[in-house]
Amino acid sequence: MMKSFIRFADTLSTSMGKAFSWCIVILMGGTVYEVIMAYAFNAPTLWNFDFSMQMYGAILMMSGAYCLATEAHVRGDVIYRLFNQKTQAWIDLVLYFIFFFPGVIALAFYGYEYAAQAWKIKETSWSSPAQIQIYMVKSMIPAAGVLLIIQGISEVFRSILCIQSGQWPARMVVAEETEKILMRTSQEEDNQNVV
Repeated sequence: MMKSFIRFADTLSTSMGKAFSWCIVILMGGTVYEVIMAYAFNAPTLWNFDFSMQMYGAILMMSGAYCLATEAHVRGDVIYRLFNQKTQAWIDLVLYFIFFFPGVIALAFYGYEYAAQAWKIKETSWSSPAQIQIYMVKSMIPAAGVLLIIQGISEVFRSILCIQSGQWPARMVVAEETEKILMRTSQEEDNQNVV
């Protein structure tokens, strides 16, 4: 049961992360359009600033669970990585309940209230003359919280499985540190040069 939930959560988180990564392309298109309109035609838009903020917000909010599923979050693991995997799993398990879940449950719960209020009043942006609607984007706050809760439960299950077996369960996608990639590439090149 735990392994199937881990698979479900990883699939959901990576799918959402990849889907919302397309916001970067949309954001780039909006920025290019704004630059052309402002500098080539001397007709800057009123809406592009708010549009960019919404795209940045969507990318930030909806990438959290993806980063957790792929181990892409920045973590200070100078001491942590010296422990064996079972000890790491115990540390993760305890810290998820002390720090992670209180924060993401608050994000989902209060984010829902915040988004519901925005939908109720059909909130618009007050920071620009365009006054575009932002209540739909605020729905991503509780959605991000729910995705993080699901992925967090998956991480707790991972920790439990590691405590039982002494090995971390495999991940669907793993973000590798740049220095590891460079070291592996260098070793492969050295092996090719030897042959």
